[in-house]
Amino acid sequence: MNLRPLLSHPAVDRARARLHTIDPETLAEQVELAQIAAPPFGEAPRGRHVQARFAALGLKHVHSDEVGNVRGTLPRTENTAETAEPVIVSAHLDTVFPAEVSLAVRRDGDRIHVPGISDNARGLAGLLALIRVLQEERLSTTHPVVFIATVGEEGAGDLRGVKHLFRSGAAMCSAHAFLSLDGTGLRRIVHRAVGSRRLRLSVHGPGGHSWADWGSANPLHAIGRGIAGMREIALPTDPRTTLTVARAGGGTSVNAIPEEAWIEMDLRSEGGTELDILEARVRDAIGTAVDLENARRSRRTRALQARYTVIGDRPGGTISPDTPLVRAAVAATRALGARPELAASSTDANVAIALGIPSVTIGLGGESGGIHTLNEWYSNERGAQGLERALLLLLAAAGLGGVRAG
Repeated sequence: MNLRPLLSHPAVDRARARLHTIDPETLAEQVELAQIAAPPFGEAPRGRHVQARFAALGLKHVHSDEVGNVRGTLPRTENTAETAEPVIVSAHLDTVFPAEVSLAVRRDGDRIHVPGISDNARGLAGLLALIRVLQEERLSTTHPVVFIATVGEEGAGDLRGVKHLFRSGAAMCSAHAFLSLDGTGLRRIVHRAVGSRRLRLSVHGPGGHSWADWGSANPLHAIGRGIAGMREIALPTDPRTTLTVARAGGGTSVNAIPEEAWIEMDLRSEGGTELDILEARVRDAIGTAVDLENARRSRRTRALQARYTVIGDRPGGTISPDTPLVRAAVAATRALGARPELAASSTDANVAIALGIPSVTIGLGGESGGIHTLNEWYSNERGAQGLERALLLLLAAAGLGGVRAG
């Protein structure tokens, strides 16, 4: 895609320069955001901070919706009704860390260490910086631009923020484009959504004393057989598909046969059909294991039973590299002197991609490490350039008043 009309526009040039001028303030805001706890299902304090910033920056219709997403609309839309297809720009509020984790800042040279500093305080700070320069330069767009700070992107949140967003009204379901700002870097363009199915499989039995009731079917033995059976499932490499047994538990005492044993699993694939097939094979593996354990039990003892619960379901899909939005992301990346890297991941964009809405997820410059650990860090190398890339992509998607990228 040719971004030359945008790259040569004086107002866009001023906005890009302004992102460099305010870069120290953007970084300071990133650190401030990281120090507001936003654990899974506890994003409200950080959401209130972002909502106040949306209002201070002059967005219209600023509010928090029923699940806690914070929304606001860019005031200026040129030559079109506000009911036209919107461009949605999002960054997620939540982190993976529980509320009690220390958010004290530690600096080590150019690195700033705080849990969540990159994922996703960087995305939120970048979202606010983009709003700021769009407002300062009074840039108008041909599509309405809706900025959203979402809840529930991480882990057990199961994308509840964006799922609610696309349930809540036809205007969002017919969005012109969806941009997710998540993390760091200047190269990756996520246009393939990795779908995931998260299962809790539990096996229940009579339990009993480890000596007196020996011979009763043991749920843990069945779970162990099931895990071994799952290990033998052949996983396709194209589309890439993975199976992870992530958590396990059961039993009450070392001298008791458990009444219950359970595992939690994360199944992932770039293909929806493959994910369905894998789930069926996992259920078969547990079913076979339960049958084998039941066949070994003493007569007149109660049989084991298995239960299956879906605890997370993220849709997957792909946006073609030939889509104008992906081509614009590639062009914007190259314009900043970086080599584009088309990638697959699980992000807020999953839901939009599954609905067929042109969608990508990009990082916002800088470098990072220790993501999802207590030693997470951020370094602001080429940070402002990451924001430039996001600005160019936003304007290519929404259309700058009087300018057409082609």
